[in-house]
Amino acid sequence: MNNILAVFIGGGLGSIVRYGISGFTMEKFKTIFPIATLVSNILSCIILAATIAFLSQRTDVNPTWKMFIITGFCGGFSTFSTFSYETVELIRNGNNMYAIANILLSVFVCIGLVFMIAKNQPA
Repeated sequence: MNNILAVFIGGGLGSIVRYGISGFTMEKFKTIFPIATLVSNILSCIILAATIAFLSQRTDVNPTWKMFIITGFCGGFSTFSTFSYETVELIRNGNNMYAIANILLSVFVCIGLVFMIAKNQPA
């Protein structure tokens, strides 16, 4: 039950942070490029990889924290469905270059960050 509660609370907090980033970036950056989703996904990947790297060095951390941060918070903070929808909308609206840039940046930057930060750590 502790893991379910940890994922529930972490997911809610991650979603609230994503909502805040979305509001902030929409206010500061007037662009058709989905920067809010990209920023959320990049930050989530950094947090996930840093957590894996940190927890792999520690044996005294309760495993529920891993569920809270990785599955809960990062799961609520990052968003593949929104990334997919925004990319499709860019294509539908004829913004193919933005769609391609969004795909390439999202995939390569996020995977690259996780690889670089947590490359020598067990999952």
